[in-house]
Amino acid sequence: MTNFFLRSHAKRTLIGAVTALVLVGGLAACGHRPHDFGANMSAEQYATQRDRMVDKLGGKLDLNADQKKLLALVGDKMFEQRLALIGQTQDPRAEMKALVAGDKFDATRAQTLINDKTAAIQTKSPEVIAAMANFYNSLNPAQQQRVRDYMDGRGHWFSRG
Repeated sequence: MTNFFLRSHAKRTLIGAVTALVLVGGLAACGHRPHDFGANMSAEQYATQRDRMVDKLGGKLDLNADQKKLLALVGDKMFEQRLALIGQTQDPRAEMKALVAGDKFDATRAQTLINDKTAAIQTKSPEVIAAMANFYNSLNPAQQQRVRDYMDGRGHWFSRG
């Protein structure tokens, strides 16, 4: 009878250890990747990334030089909007933690935060929309169709294949 309980206890211990190992290994594997892609990207880093994307999309859509400039402008306007949305904070997570730091949820601070973010979106969105419209309207019908095909899921522009 003792042998049965020892085997059962050993199985549970082994299963628990393997489960913990898989959990810790999975967290470690996920932890090394930068999940905040572009969160702290400088203007120079962004420009490099934007140029790579414009070149890649330019090849997929057969864009001419003027269309590439318009696409780069779309990216620039989106980056400006993102910076306005982030605001002055260096650590958005700290802002969220501050809302629940006390014994009561700071609803006033939360509403101020939402109002600031909403104002940033409302201020910058017309520029982004205008840039996107200028770019899309500069495309010929075949290029526009390629964009629609991609959006319908029939295109895989950014696959590694």
